[in-house]
Amino acid sequence: MNSNQATITRLFKEEAHRLGFSGIAIAKAEFMNEEARNLETWLNQNYHGEMAYMENHFDLRVDPTKLVPGSKSVICLMYNYHTPVKQLDQEAPKIATYAFGKDYHKVVRKKLKLLFDFLKKQVGAVEGRLFVDSAPVLERDWAKRSGLGWIGKNTLMITPQKGSYFFLAEIICDFDFEYDMPIRDHCGTCTRCIDACPTEAISHTGYLLDASKCISYLTIELKNEIPEAFKGKMGGYMYGCDICQEVCPWNRFSKPHLETDFEPSEELLRMTKKEWYELAEDSFDQIFAYSAVKRTKFKGLKRNLDFLKPQTD
Repeated sequence: MNSNQATITRLFKEEAHRLGFSGIAIAKAEFMNEEARNLETWLNQNYHGEMAYMENHFDLRVDPTKLVPGSKSVICLMYNYHTPVKQLDQEAPKIATYAFGKDYHKVVRKKLKLLFDFLKKQVGAVEGRLFVDSAPVLERDWAKRSGLGWIGKNTLMITPQKGSYFFLAEIICDFDFEYDMPIRDHCGTCTRCIDACPTEAISHTGYLLDASKCISYLTIELKNEIPEAFKGKMGGYMYGCDICQEVCPWNRFSKPHLETDFEPSEELLRMTKKEWYELAEDSFDQIFAYSAVKRTKFKGLKRNLDFLKPQTD
């Protein structure tokens, strides 16, 4: 490790924090042997449900040097989205807090570009690609490899003293950084996430998720009708789910984000149960104009609302 390499790594990490990232760690870009076996097993068990895209580009998903030819480093970053703010009507259908504000893909990607531009100014010619949940990248596995955190029993990335309410992002590039080391698992004997999941999507031993049972999958990824077997088990969520994070003891360390683009609109927070169930398409377009919720389209959110709606109403 030369002194220039160490200096560039230090300055780069300082810039990441200055831009608002809550954490950064760097791993060597290489084939993911163990993760490839785990992914293959997970796919063979059909735990991905209708997410057929998870079967695509398997070789790129487990080898960043094929996804980004010539790459040497996988830079893993996290961006806080935690908020103590809640929807005012406690009986209203709920939205996962990550989707309260503007679409995180766009917000975080802007920060990533600024960070990559900084690197180019420091080292000159450098090639790479930026990722915000936007390509076949096993982001949680890379976060684990880099030492950004560990993968908890709920299969989310957890960071000591910070929790799990973070968006993950990556820069895969051909600059040879000073690499970080993985950290150990700190879940211990805790089973709160396993016990709290209303659809039993998390295996009884943890660390394995049947996504086809996950409320986030059912309300976002699933394009067909939600199976009747999940009636009354949705935790009141119409989009996404926070249950396994809400019960996680590590999230007692979570701090409110400082990103103005993630602040929810007053209109969203004030919507009542009745107003959600009577939601019209023009209101949907207005409330979620810049939100990740647009992904479901009005038809998808309406399907979710109809599924949640009590039969007696």
